[in-house]
Amino acid sequence: MDLKRIFIKDACPTKIGGQAIIEGIMMRGADRTATVIRLPDKSLHIKTEKLPKPSKLAKIPILRGVAAFVSSLVIGTKILMYSADVLESYEEPGEGQEEQIETAGGGRFAAWLERKFGEKALWNFMIYTSVMFAVLFTVGIFIVLPTALVHLCSRFTESEILLNLIEGFLRIIMFVVYVLLIRRMKDIRRVFQFHGAEHKCIHCFENGLELTPANCQQFYTLHPRCGTSFLMFVMVISLVLFSLLGWPNLFWRIASRLLLIPVIAGLSYELLRWAGRSDGIIVKALSLPGLYLQKLTTCEPDDEHLEVAIAAMKAVMVDESEPVFVGKCDLDGNLIPGTEE
Repeated sequence: MDLKRIFIKDACPTKIGGQAIIEGIMMRGADRTATVIRLPDKSLHIKTEKLPKPSKLAKIPILRGVAAFVSSLVIGTKILMYSADVLESYEEPGEGQEEQIETAGGGRFAAWLERKFGEKALWNFMIYTSVMFAVLFTVGIFIVLPTALVHLCSRFTESEILLNLIEGFLRIIMFVVYVLLIRRMKDIRRVFQFHGAEHKCIHCFENGLELTPANCQQFYTLHPRCGTSFLMFVMVISLVLFSLLGWPNLFWRIASRLLLIPVIAGLSYELLRWAGRSDGIIVKALSLPGLYLQKLTTCEPDDEHLEVAIAAMKAVMVDESEPVFVGKCDLDGNLIPGTEE
């Protein structure tokens, strides 16, 4: 791994970030997001949306990390669900599939919610419910389960430091194994290709080059501001903080882990911001675990993936007075007349 190609000396870091989704990419700029999806006919579907005004928390260290983490969860889930809906709308229903499509999304309760409060309320309910279950699953598998499993090790050693280290490394190993398993799935591998395209495109932009697939291809798929590095920071910081709490009984260990999640998220966010705008030796050393994890969550993209990333990037690099839109777009992220929805 050549760190000089990741922490590029003459690059101008920006706050533009992105997220790989199903058959596409969401780019997040200063005042809007742009979601570009590659449709089955190879054309590009785009949706741009204005971002809400930053809250007062956005200026307070640590707290802004918690706010950004929650916002990313909500927006990320919303975009994933949207991409799935868009792709489904372009598929030809098979025999008996029409009824499945009509009844998908919650059955009688969803139908009642839509009748009573409208389609928007149903959509919001599905988004926040999905976020809640995602958080519960993540906390249960990667926070509570390692703590409970390592509790068995206390029968063999009384060293609090050793027990906390075992718990921390077990959490990291479980996460890496999880990523390795899902990476084998064809659809997930395509998502990882879009993830790599997102990073290459941002590198290209931050280095002042014209946004073309050829220019983007010369860069690494690894980027110091990636959300994957954020997750690794979370696990490393949690290992350190939890070690300072000793080894109380199982209930208090689980409770302390849950209560410290906002603190860990806030610290990880600040560390990620620092890594994104600095190329010092300490930053590089702290970033290495996350960069190696990115090797698992990114794959080398083809030009078709980079075209999606470039279109999304260009769509957020506009004046804030520009209107938002939904429809089909060209490779420059511009709405194609007559395709607006």
